[in-house]
Amino acid sequence: MLSEKIPIRHDWSLDEITTLFEMPFNDLIFQAQSTHRASFNPNQVQLSSLLNIKTGTCSEDCAYCSQSAHFKTALKPQPLMDLDTVIAAASKAKANGATRFCMGAAWRSPKTKDFDKILDIIKAIKALGLETCVTLGMLNTTQAQRLKEAGLDYYNHNLDTSAAYYKNITSTHTYQDRLDTLDNVRAANLKMCSGAIIGMGEKLTDRAALLKTLVNLPIHPESVPINQLIPVAGTPLAETAAIDPFDIVRCIAVTRILMPASHIRLSAGRASMSDELQALCFIAGANSIFYGEKLLTTDNTTVDQDQQLFSRLGIETI
Repeated sequence: MLSEKIPIRHDWSLDEITTLFEMPFNDLIFQAQSTHRASFNPNQVQLSSLLNIKTGTCSEDCAYCSQSAHFKTALKPQPLMDLDTVIAAASKAKANGATRFCMGAAWRSPKTKDFDKILDIIKAIKALGLETCVTLGMLNTTQAQRLKEAGLDYYNHNLDTSAAYYKNITSTHTYQDRLDTLDNVRAANLKMCSGAIIGMGEKLTDRAALLKTLVNLPIHPESVPINQLIPVAGTPLAETAAIDPFDIVRCIAVTRILMPASHIRLSAGRASMSDELQALCFIAGANSIFYGEKLLTTDNTTVDQDQQLFSRLGIETI
């Protein structure tokens, strides 16, 4: 239960958030951990599993994405999976301890011919006793409502970066398009999953501006993924230099301070992180991960590795 000592604010300024990013590391971590402990059990991490149910041939040109039809990558396109295949993957994820099953399809927005299949998949996964989350691109109000009626819990639509930097990431849709989808998701009473990708060449002020946009929404996203760019050969960001590992810890800590009641998910990039760096991220306020060997099209840490790390840290999974 959220402590009354930690107010939920929707009026953060860019200067306030930038100041948090610039705090001495120990002071920032202390504030983030204190906020985390007032809102959550600090020794619990929520497990989500992620499956790419339709791969590649996306019409959008997001510079980080291996699934864009605009770039020549090694990715092999795959059509929408059949219901039985998805159910089998969800059952395996549940057996391994996941409580939420997340599904991604590489579309600008859901196609009419596929939408009923998506609704059937959601209903089947819910019947297994799992929470459900999908990311299908941009949604209109009718699509969002139909997903809600099918039993969907969360809709993922990351803002990725700041509005000012977004033109460097894609040209096929606008930042406002992303915000409009979040409005439609919220209007349908779906829970929002929306976060960041850091390490795409943006500045610290871009990270602060992104978080300002998220935290000042009428309702904070219930789930906030913090992703580290995984450069993919063939994409415009393939040669992007790696960020300082402490940058992702700082980003998680600031996000935790800004959104005390949200689950902060340590997402893409975990496969390249040491156990010690992941532990720092948990100390900074991350309390959710994607669990399983694959994240859409990129590798993730194995279930055994995660279980060993949680055992060493005394972390309970939920």
